[in-house]
Amino acid sequence: MKFYRRWQPVQAMTFDLDDTLYDNRSVIIRAEQLLLDWLGEHCPDMSVFDWAAWQVMRKEVIERDARLVGFVTEIRRAQITLAASRCGMESIKAKQFADEAVAFFLHERSNFTVPQEAFDALAVLANDYPLIAITNGNVDSERLGLSSYFQCVLAAGPDGAAKPAGALFTKAKQALGLSADKILHVGDHLKSDVRGAKLAGYKACWFNGTKKPLTAQRHASILPDVEISHIGELLSLTRDS
Repeated sequence: MKFYRRWQPVQAMTFDLDDTLYDNRSVIIRAEQLLLDWLGEHCPDMSVFDWAAWQVMRKEVIERDARLVGFVTEIRRAQITLAASRCGMESIKAKQFADEAVAFFLHERSNFTVPQEAFDALAVLANDYPLIAITNGNVDSERLGLSSYFQCVLAAGPDGAAKPAGALFTKAKQALGLSADKILHVGDHLKSDVRGAKLAGYKACWFNGTKKPLTAQRHASILPDVEISHIGELLSLTRDS
């Protein structure tokens, strides 16, 4: 554990989920490959779309409807709908196909086991602090067994603009009934989590899963209050520490 600012005790914690409580990168890589396999099986014409083509379509659907920004599931749904239409499907069929594809992806996207270390840490912390999850992703926290540790799970899109925007932090602060400086946000992303939390007035704990120092991180713009490399290190931060 490394402190960058003078520590003052907090009364609550908020948590990012992806890449903070578990390795989300490997999960997404697997789920996206399974989705591509599913798409190719159910619509062989889609096999012609490579990674670059999918990225172009992603950009296109966002340009068509800026309201999609921050809604990762709806971006994927629109992206697949567009791809299906380009494969010759009529509008209604393309939308139905996209709905089925997204349902498949969401199942696989949450088809993994959270490390026991995360459960153990949350169980202890939840006895001492009210906890809220704040995520830009679309993981099924209930299915993963995480929801019971949190008062609520706030997700970008349905609950407000994606981090580092302040909407989710504001909503969490209101739910906790505390001033922002009494809340510690824990997250892996220096922009979305650390910058977002600090701009919202929170204390920020950077979960450094990369093992690279802060000075070597390209998204470093605001110092966190504290840095950890294992979630269990949070257990040393008590109300009286």
